Amino acid sequence: MESLVALDIFVRAGEARSFTVAGQQLGISASAVSKSIARLEQRLGVRLFHRSTRSITLTGEGQLFLARCHRIFCEISAAEAELLQSQSVPSGRLKISLPSLGLLFMSKLASFQHCYPEIELEIDCSDRMVEVVEEGFDAVIRTGEHSDSSLMLKKIGKYRSIVVASPEYLARHGMPLDPEALAQHNALLYRIPNSGKIMPWPVYRDGQRIELDLKASMVVNTLEPQICFAEQGIGIACIPDIAIREHLRTGRLQHILADYTPSQTTLSVLWPSSRHLSPKLRVFIDFMAKNLSPL
Repeated sequence: MESLVALDIFVRAGEARSFTVAGQQLGISASAVSKSIARLEQRLGVRLFHRSTRSITLTGEGQLFLARCHRIFCEISAAEAELLQSQSVPSGRLKISLPSLGLLFMSKLASFQHCYPEIELEIDCSDRMVEVVEEGFDAVIRTGEHSDSSLMLKKIGKYRSIVVASPEYLARHGMPLDPEALAQHNALLYRIPNSGKIMPWPVYRDGQRIELDLKASMVVNTLEPQICFAEQGIGIACIPDIAIREHLRTGRLQHILADYTPSQTTLSVLWPSSRHLSPKLRVFIDFMAKNLSPL
């Protein structure tokens, strides 16, 4: 604590460029400020101020040390704010973005709303890659790997994209026995909203991705039509397994070429980098991590 007091005296003197003003701010004499600075310089082994009879100025080392001290006191202030906020009831508007997979999470979000009724959710549900900071999102749930240094990240689960078809489709067109056979079938393809590119199917043999020659019978840019058309026997689709578990359980869709789709995709919650989290954002991240992981 004594060290923090000495740093506080130094910061005030450094900002004011005056021992007298610093003393007035702290309710001590200019002489006491000068002696505290001298003891600090002696302990650090460097001169922090150039002194003259009329003024004081920071040395190069003093300028660097002042900048570092500012960061220290900012961290202390942030810690105090975080502690105060942790004692308050989470409330306010929370703007979040979910991929089309996010429709699966609506029951979880309803449970979240029941737990935290003072939080007002604003939900964007689409596969476009939103600009988190620029568009004012508090948090987003996204698939795949991310390297944006302006965002913090917490991984909350994994899923597989699998090749599926309805029993009716397979009865009419036959079961493809290897990836190359997919070229003879109707494919329900997904177009990535941001890039406009067709999403490649993650089909592998011996660890090597297979380049498929797929014949598109339909192209969509959201998940629900793809699932619907696959269930109606329009074609074969590659769909995240967590989106069609009920379809697979009831037999409305069949998993085919299972040995060729081993790869997994990460599901994460991301939020803008910050020294501390608001209560509403903290409880959202913790809730999603706890409740979406089992999916």
